[in-house]
Amino acid sequence: MKPLLAVITLCGFFLGASQSEGLGAAEAEPAHYPVVGTGQDRCYSERGDAIDCPAAGMFLSGQDAQHRGKRPWYHDNGDGTVTDQVTGLVWAKVPGSPVAVADLDGFAHASRLGGYDDWRVPTIRELYSLIDYRGSYTGDPRTSRPYIDTAVFGFAYGTGTGLGDAAHGPRPIDVQEWSATSYVRRTMNGDETVFGVNFADGRIKGYPVMDPANRMKTPNRLEVRLVRGPAYGQNDFKADSETVTDHATGLVWQRRDAAGALGWADALAYCDALSLGGRGDWRLPDAKELHSIVDYSRVPAIDPLFGLGDGQVYLWSSTTHLEGPPPASERNRAFSHSGELAVYAAIGPAMGYMEIPPGSGQRRWLDVHGAGAMRSDPKTASPGAFPGGFGPQGDDVRGHHHVLCVSDLAG
Repeated sequence: MKPLLAVITLCGFFLGASQSEGLGAAEAEPAHYPVVGTGQDRCYSERGDAIDCPAAGMFLSGQDAQHRGKRPWYHDNGDGTVTDQVTGLVWAKVPGSPVAVADLDGFAHASRLGGYDDWRVPTIRELYSLIDYRGSYTGDPRTSRPYIDTAVFGFAYGTGTGLGDAAHGPRPIDVQEWSATSYVRRTMNGDETVFGVNFADGRIKGYPVMDPANRMKTPNRLEVRLVRGPAYGQNDFKADSETVTDHATGLVWQRRDAAGALGWADALAYCDALSLGGRGDWRLPDAKELHSIVDYSRVPAIDPLFGLGDGQVYLWSSTTHLEGPPPASERNRAFSHSGELAVYAAIGPAMGYMEIPPGSGQRRWLDVHGAGAMRSDPKTASPGAFPGGFGPQGDDVRGHHHVLCVSDLAG
């Protein structure tokens, strides 16, 4: 094994920190969990147009691009590996060939990429740290931009031309990557599930361990992008009556969510105007900040220190999700333009309206992607506007979501 000392000394990170989810996580202190910025560098209207970022207190102020956090910063090591200078993690430049969940650990242990022998399958927190929300997906790879920095990382869209379900086959967007983080429950109609990231569409979802087209016999095979280096993703929460401070990330959180669900514009305004715990610098968290408090060891997927009024909630982020417009056959007046969506975290089960069994004409609401999924909704959708959900898994489009505001500990 090559020594890590040079990498860790350069980045200034503590080797003993541990992650809070994923198989084989160990406890260590102190925790150090730098949240990488999303890369988003523009503000957007509710309808999705790029706009000048609004001044504080103005309509739609407080967007992701107005508080950019720790800028993503990578170094291509020239040996098939890439070092993340923010987290200290060293990544495989390209994902390996699709493998089954049962073979993930063996695949990692056998790798000698770059001359190292300590590769592991990344946790979902590690893998999502690579998401770049300058990406966009239009349905056509020729006009899309991956949600990962392709200046340093390898990425390729899929070659399928189907509709993304078992009956019609894969699409170019179907290039999901496994994490090491299993869902503590099951999705769909009882599928054992492991979370993954899709760098083609910018989402986290739970994916079935068995191939949906042949659940009884064939394992599902997805790509895996190996990682090595300091453990990453352990929180260090301390709570008082009004706030929760994470000393690992340096973020201070509103302890209890806003009363009731809000539209995205109202969520931004709520945090912008909030005065709580002696602080007046609250904001709606960006997608990666929000993801840092998603707890994959439980459902609801958040530490009980946070007092959510409803364990089934989805929580808004300030990050615009550039996707679409969708195919004409799927367009709805509430969703027809790129930039019209904003990212949310499913703290409760990520629901979808599914036909079970396929072809039966019988639909029902199921947990299709797992508590902890990171999906997106139209910014202006009204509650009840999508009674049958949206997309191949009938994703639950609620339109209004709950809010936990965030501030910087050192701010």
